Parts: sequence; structure tokens; C-alpha cells
Amino acid sequence: MTKAREILREFFETGVRATTAAWKVLGAEALETRWGALSNEPSVSKRFKITGTGKVLFRGAGRRHLLQGKSPKRRRSLRKASVLGPTDVYRIKQNLPFSH
Repeated sequence: MTKAREILREFFETGVRATTAAWKVLGAEALETRWGALSNEPSVSKRFKITGTGKVLFRGAGRRHLLQGKSPKRRRSLRKASVLGPTDVYRIKQNLPFSH
């Protein structure tokens, strides 16, 4: 048993709030967080694609139904994937750690 666990157990038995007390004594080692496995977010990976040069591509909305009201030029442009602007690129790449 590690020192951190011993101290946590002692604090639990005495009724003191374990996390606060352990942090004060041991710092970050106290909680011994086990990190989850790093993986791509499935909901993001099916909506976005990262190119070889690092651009993020996505499909625009508006191509599912009610197409008769849209001009042929607009429908043609909706076929293509668009490049995501720089504002959201960081967030998307965080959710796709193995794609870039």
C-alpha cells in the first residue's frame, strides 16, 4: 500500500475530509488518478476529417431534404467538404488525438 493510500485511509477513519487533507499533506500524489485510455471521440471522428496538411474538413448542413427549393449551384457546392475555420480547429483536434 502506498503512502498516499495509508494517509487517505487514516483521514477516512478520523472523519476528516479525505481529499482536502490528503492534498494538503501530499499534493497531487494523494489522489493517484488513473488516466483513461487516450482515444478518438467517435462522434467527432464521423463528422470531421483531418487532412495531411492539418486542415479540418467537414460536411455542411442542408443536403438532407427540401433540395427542390435550393438552386443547382447551391446543391453542387453542398456536395463538397468545407474547411473548418481556425476558431474550432483546436477543439476538434483535441478530440481526435490519433488523426494528426
